[in-house]
Order: sequence, then structure tokens, then C-alpha cells
Amino acid sequence: MKTLKYIIITLASVLLLWNCEDFLDFRQEGTLPTTGIDYTKSENIFLSVSAAYAKLRNWGAHVFPYVGAFEIASDNADKGSTPEDNPEMRDIDNLNFQPNNGLINALWTGYYDIVSGANYAIHQMPLFVQNLQNKSDRDYAIQCQGEAKAIRAYAYFNLTRLFGRVPIVDTVLSSEQLASLSQASTSELYAFIEKDLEEAIAVLPDGYTKEWGGRISKYTAMAIKAKVHLYQSEWDSVASLTDKIIASGRFRLLDNFREVFSMDGENSKESLFEIQSSTLGKSSGDAAYLEYGYVQGPRGNSPANMQGWGFCTPSQNLIDFYTSRGEIIRPATTLLYRGTKTPEGDSIKMSCTNPVYNGKVYTPSSQNRWVYNGYGFDHNIRVIRYSDILLMYAEALVQGATVPLTCGLSADNAINMVRNRAGLPSISGATLQDIWDERRAELAMEEDRYFDLVRTNQAATALASKGFVVGKHEHYPIPAAQMQLNPNLTQNNGY
Repeated sequence: MKTLKYIIITLASVLLLWNCEDFLDFRQEGTLPTTGIDYTKSENIFLSVSAAYAKLRNWGAHVFPYVGAFEIASDNADKGSTPEDNPEMRDIDNLNFQPNNGLINALWTGYYDIVSGANYAIHQMPLFVQNLQNKSDRDYAIQCQGEAKAIRAYAYFNLTRLFGRVPIVDTVLSSEQLASLSQASTSELYAFIEKDLEEAIAVLPDGYTKEWGGRISKYTAMAIKAKVHLYQSEWDSVASLTDKIIASGRFRLLDNFREVFSMDGENSKESLFEIQSSTLGKSSGDAAYLEYGYVQGPRGNSPANMQGWGFCTPSQNLIDFYTSRGEIIRPATTLLYRGTKTPEGDSIKMSCTNPVYNGKVYTPSSQNRWVYNGYGFDHNIRVIRYSDILLMYAEALVQGATVPLTCGLSADNAINMVRNRAGLPSISGATLQDIWDERRAELAMEEDRYFDLVRTNQAATALASKGFVVGKHEHYPIPAAQMQLNPNLTQNNGY
């Protein structure tokens, strides 16, 4: 559904007058453009929220550094491209990164840029509530504030997974105040994230009309919150939230695994959270796309609209894992080999640099019109899918959750729904390892694996060949550039 993308880019252009190159470059929210906004008009409510959505397309947060820190660092993927290309990404692949790694700094600034946009929207909404006459309009402003809180919570969730301890910025601060902030503990961060999501869930709608497909709903916020609890091993909360999502009946697995990652499958019944990307059919000017798919496209392929940078390539370890399980359906989509032709009729030439690419970001040439969009420009990022909900639910039950449930599924029922869609037989008495392996097979190349290995204590074994050090590599280093800007920041262990 591209309609939301058209709306967001049009409105965001009004308010994207603030940006940041680093954390402490945020202009004070008090100096952000407010003149010209009439808080008595309901049509202006979504302006700042649309800008917050637009910031999700930040390069650092969801393009090149994102695929590196969340997937290339794992056993699922290699750096890709050519051996000499991008030494900083090579260091991430080899777990040899240091505080001066520019990609890691881009993750920090990227997610804080999202926080900045969300904060602005959050603090705008009370002005509408104070000035609007109709209760329905005031309620809509409160709903929009809930969307912004969910966006902020999501950004802080990734910051917490990446760095463990980061400053909490939730209000208007001067540059001097920003430079004096200390890091919150991981538990303090999770409490802050959960509060944002609880408040969002209370005011967000169950869903939206088709033209607003892709906006954050109550169930999106519940899904993010379930994952937050997953990372804290809070199994009753995971079970309760995922049970409510399942019992709602609003979501299902698509019959065809390949369709999930097609443009036709965007914002489908399987989707709970996607980051929207589209060129809007433009060759210049405002653009609402990100290059997430492009940086992973087949390097050296032809024609020009069927090639990309070739980073984040599936590892032999992942290929062997699929083979050992007798998998056919999922690797047929996930693994895009050179020297083959896709079901859609595109050739991946033998001349390509790498033997295999991420097939989940494949976009057919018929949808890549190079005059205005390249490979993957119109490809949404699938952040949370229904299969993830089912597997979180199953894991919570196997871990011993005792909260009352209403959806009627057992742990075996949930994991087997995912397995059966993949053409695999049902199992009984599912173990944690069964569920963790199912997560790998289902979510491979979707930026879930590295921190899944960390949270399940599998990283030391799975990443032994990369030199994973327990007590160090669970988090990335606090960027040196940020420590220079803020002397109150302290470095993570081992760096």
C-alpha cells in the first residue's frame, strides 16, 4: 500500500526542516518551526507525526549500518561485495569493530534522529488538544501522539539492544543540557520503552482504512512490546500480548512465503510493522524511499535496474542450515543465486561478484524503472511479521508462561503453523532449540539473528569462529564521536 507513503512524504516536507548530523547537533525543540501551524485546524494534526514516520527511513537506522549490525555480524550473513570494499563493514562482519567505527556512530545518530522527530510530534499534540473544539479531533490528536510514542519506543528498543546504556531524551533540551546527560541503565530504558508503549496501546485504533495501511496500530505497539519483554525473559507478558494479537483474528500467515516479500505483499495480513519505502514515481525532488534493498542487490548484474551494492550476502553457514533441515520453500525465496533466473523472469548473471544474495529484498525488473527508481527502492522493510508473533508465543509457553490465554493455540500449534507454511512436517513437544531454529529459518536476513543469538545465549558458540567474546560483544561500543561530545558517557565493557 503506497498511499500512506504519498501522504507522509507530502506532509513531512513541511516539517523536515530539522535534521542532525550527530546526537548533540539537535536544534532545540523549542526552536523548531511552529509558526504557520494553526492548532485549531484538524488537518494539521498529522503533520509532525508524518515527519516522525519519515525519519524511520534514516540511512543510519535502517539502511547500510542497520544490515551490518543486526545481520552481517551474525552467522546468517557475510559482508558481501568485494573483499576490499568498506573496511568498517568488514570489521563488523569479523566482530573487530572499535568505538571509532563510523557505521556504529551512524546507528547512534540515526536512532536519535528518530527520537528527535518523535519527541517533536509528542509535544505538538497537547497544543492541538488545547485548541480544537471537536472531541473527535482532540481524540485524533491523542491517537497521533500514541503513534509517535510507539515510534520513539521502537527507536529506544534498538538503541538499547545495540548499546545497552544510552541517555533518555524525552523533552525539550538545550545543547548544553544534552551534553550533560548520563546514560540510563538497561532496566531504566526498558521501563521507559514499556511506558511509551502502554500509553500508545491505550489510545491507538485496532486498524486503519486501506489508504492508511502501514500506520502504527494498537497491535503494532503490542507486537513491539512483546518483543521488548522477550528480550527481558518476561514470559507471562510475552504470552499475554502475543495471545491478544493472535486472538484478534486480524492477522494470518500468507499462503505463499514468497508473496510476503513481494511489493504486492506489503502491509498484508501478515504484517504488523513495516517501514514504508517508495520513490512515488519521481525521478527528482522529494523522495520517500530508502536504499535498504539496493545496498543488498546483486552486484555487477545487468541491466542497471537489476543491480545493487551486493552487501549482506547469505553465508554458507545459513545455506548448510537450510540443507540440513530439508528446507525447500524458504531458501527458494531467501537465497538468490547468481547464474539463475527468478520465477518472475529476471536473470542473475554469472558475472555477479558474489555467489548468492538476499532474495528477500529481490524486486523484479518490471518494478524497477531506473529513470526514477533503482533496485529495491520500493521495497518496505518487514520489521515484525505474524510468524514472529507465533514463534514468540510458542517460546513463552515453552518457557513456562502461566498467564490465562484465549487464542486456543498450544506451543506446538503455533510453531507448526509456521513450519507447515514452509512445507515442513508438524512436530510435537517443541523444545526451545526447535523454536530458536525455526526463528532462524523463518526470519533469516531480516535483521533479527544477531541479537536473537545474544538473548538466547547461543552467540558464544554460534559466533565462535568470529571471535565472539562473552561480556563484550553483547553490545556495540559507545561511539567515540559521542563520547567526545558528551564527557558524561562511559564506554561499554571491553572497548
